[in-house]
Amino acid sequence: MLLGAQIAVVVPAYNEALLIERTLRSIPAFVDCVLVIDDGSGDGTAGVAGAVPDPRVRVVRHARNRGVGGALRTGYRLALDLGVDAVAVMAGDAQMHPDDLLALLLPVLSGEVDYAKGDRLSHPEVRARMPWTRHVGNCTLSVLTRLATGLPVRDSQCGYTVLSRRALERLPLHALWRGYGYPNDLLGWLHSAGATIRDVTVRPVYGQELSGIGLRHALIVIPFVLLRVLLRRALFALAQRSGSFALTDWRKLAASARR
Repeated sequence: MLLGAQIAVVVPAYNEALLIERTLRSIPAFVDCVLVIDDGSGDGTAGVAGAVPDPRVRVVRHARNRGVGGALRTGYRLALDLGVDAVAVMAGDAQMHPDDLLALLLPVLSGEVDYAKGDRLSHPEVRARMPWTRHVGNCTLSVLTRLATGLPVRDSQCGYTVLSRRALERLPLHALWRGYGYPNDLLGWLHSAGATIRDVTVRPVYGQELSGIGLRHALIVIPFVLLRVLLRRALFALAQRSGSFALTDWRKLAASARR
């Protein structure tokens, strides 16, 4: 618990047996529950996670791989059912520094914003730590995301985030993009729902982890997701101008997401 608030961390994990224990042992003590979503791993990730001697850890296993966005859908729904006040996301590959979690949580717990997201590109050592191909790719996709969503985000592809319960209850989780590209899609939904968003500088961490994002994702999948976001944004804007879309519609979407 932090500032009187219950906090959950969702850990989406796919074939992370090598690094999942390190990730779980690093999660700060102020976190109340840790929801590991083993997304159909074939390397024993669930067993390694379940063996970590931490009563906060709960492991949920997908029988088949649903994609990182699909894993987050499961984790977010569980967090809502548990009644927590804020939900953080930390990947299972130990690529998110635990000391940065507090800085992400504080603006959400204080009510300043609904969604705080990591920004590695603003870190002073980003060029030294982040492989240059990823740096170029992240910068390019961030520019495209700003254009598609209308949000001044710096590092759209960073999955280190904290979301308030209030905002989570308004999201149509059933419609969230399942695979790579989910951060871009989620930003689009949050913007359309009127959520407030803030970048928080976090450390770029690279080591033994292997990126699952290839050229197909960067050149085809994520641009397609961004096109969807742009078209959805335009349709919502038209509907709001005509008076045919209101806050109650978001509540209906959120309710259907939890069924």
